[in-house]
Amino acid sequence: MPTASPSSSAQGAREALAVRLMHLRKDAGLTGKELSARCGWHPAKTTRIQKGAALPSDADIRAWCTACGADDQTDDLIATARAVDSMYMEWRRLHRNGMRQVQQDWYALHEQTRHCRVYVSNLPPGFLQTSAFATALMKQITAFQGTPDDVAEAVAARVARSRFLYEGGHRYVVLMEESVLRYRTVGPEAMRGQLRHLLAVMPLASVSLGIIPFTAQRTVWPLEAFYIHDDTTAVVETLTAEIKVTQPREVADYAKAFAGLASMAVYGDAARALIQAVIDALE
Repeated sequence: MPTASPSSSAQGAREALAVRLMHLRKDAGLTGKELSARCGWHPAKTTRIQKGAALPSDADIRAWCTACGADDQTDDLIATARAVDSMYMEWRRLHRNGMRQVQQDWYALHEQTRHCRVYVSNLPPGFLQTSAFATALMKQITAFQGTPDDVAEAVAARVARSRFLYEGGHRYVVLMEESVLRYRTVGPEAMRGQLRHLLAVMPLASVSLGIIPFTAQRTVWPLEAFYIHDDTTAVVETLTAEIKVTQPREVADYAKAFAGLASMAVYGDAARALIQAVIDALE
């Protein structure tokens, strides 16, 4: 099971599920020890579940509901638990069979998204990556995580997302820290190709690309990468996990941060000049 999420959305949802299970136990007139005995596990497990410290498995929920005489609630509680589980997903878990499936899942999410706001401080977003850049990056990630190598298939799935830049109905507003341009994440040739690709997509009607210069006076500090999909979901990427934030208050906080970051960025000719300067430095 995933560890406790640093996102209050995930932890809040976990605690809400725990409260529902605790109410089931109380409505059945059972103590924690009595429920544990009926379920056949140690009372400490019941305590962890009721505190939201452990997410129950499907089997745990079935046993809990049966013990409380509430089998009619089993399916709904299992669905709720699975939704909570998906809010915080460790990369190693997501990539346990390789990276292709995750890239396909991202494709489906972007296909449904009409307005996507993206902030990155370390790497270009996947839908703007070239095949050469994505290949080099994914090889690094696979080696770091020790997960199966399906880089070729994963790259194809990632690059396929770029089609939405050219199809009607999709709008991408992207903010990049200048560091994204300057980090030597991949070799010089692949990096030059990536930077030239950014210049090539900037004129597209579906794309707004802003660069936050090193010299900008900060009103919002540099953050982890995040994607806001249609004002309903914010996806945050950390070293170890992908976090899906759906609580409206938190999504609004990410939108507020994005607006502050956008106010520090340069666009148009100024952004192109920054990108070109980095290309020239690579020559």
